[in-house]
Amino acid sequence: MDRQIIRKVRGVQTSDGAGVALTRIIGQPGLPRLDPFLMLDEFGSERPDDYLAGFPPHPHRGFQTVTYMLQGKMGHKDSVGNEGVIESGGLQWMNAGSGIIHEEMPQQTEGLLRGFQLWVNLPASEKMSAPAYQDIPASKVPEFSLQDGIKVRLLAGNLNQHQGPVTTQAVSPLFLDLQAVTPGNVCIPVERGHNAFVYCYQGNVQSGGQSLSQGELGVLGEGNTLSMSLQADSRLILVAALPIGEPVVQYGPFVMNSQEQINQALQDYQQGTLVRK
Repeated sequence: MDRQIIRKVRGVQTSDGAGVALTRIIGQPGLPRLDPFLMLDEFGSERPDDYLAGFPPHPHRGFQTVTYMLQGKMGHKDSVGNEGVIESGGLQWMNAGSGIIHEEMPQQTEGLLRGFQLWVNLPASEKMSAPAYQDIPASKVPEFSLQDGIKVRLLAGNLNQHQGPVTTQAVSPLFLDLQAVTPGNVCIPVERGHNAFVYCYQGNVQSGGQSLSQGELGVLGEGNTLSMSLQADSRLILVAALPIGEPVVQYGPFVMNSQEQINQALQDYQQGTLVRK
C-alpha cells in the first residue's frame, strides 16, 4: 500500500538561539508535533548577521537533537566535555537524556550556512538516560544511487541493504536526504505503523497526485511504500519513526511526560544539578 500525502504544511519564519534566522516547520501552530518528532527547523543564509550569534549555552532534557549540515561549519561543545565541529554533509545526533547544557556556534564568518535541526522525543523509559553523542562526518554517511540521476544519503535506518551510521535505538528512525540530478521516479519502503514526513527543500516533488514545492512539508498517511516523482535539481528529506504514544509536556528545552517532571527539570537547572556527574 502506497503512502499518500494527507496534509501539507509550510514553515514559518522565526529566530532562535541568540537571533539565528530560521524557518520552523514542525513545532509551529500549523504542525505542533508529529509523534515522535517535536520540532524541525531549517536554517540557511549567506548573510552572517542571520547566523553569527549562534546558539549559546542552553539546557536540554528528555529528548534527542539532530543537527544535519548541508553546507558550512557549526562548532559545538557541552557541559560534560564533548566538543567538535559539524561540517558540510555531516551530522550530530545528541541524546540529551537526563540533562545537558549544550551550545552550537557557527565556525565561519562569511558564506552560506545551511542545515536542519530535528528534535526527536524519547520514551519515558529513556528520558533520564545518560547523555550521549554521535558526531558523524560526511565521509561516514552512505551515499548511493536509487536509479540514474537520483542519489540518496542514508543518515539513519536501512535502505537497499545499506545501513545508516546513526545507532540510537530509542526510536530507530529512518532519515534520508534525496537529490535528483535529473527527473525520475522512486519507490521507497517506509515501515508500516511509523509516522513519516517528506520535506522538499529544493525544487518540486510529486506523490499520489499531490505536489510539494520548495519549503513545503507533506505528512504521509498509512502504508509501507512511498512513490515519488522528482523534478531535476530537487532535494528533499524523508524522515520516519514509530510513534511513542505517551503524554508530552514541554517547556522550552525540557520535554517530559508530566508537569511534575517539568517542574523538577526547572528546579534542577536553577540549582545547578541538571547535569549529573
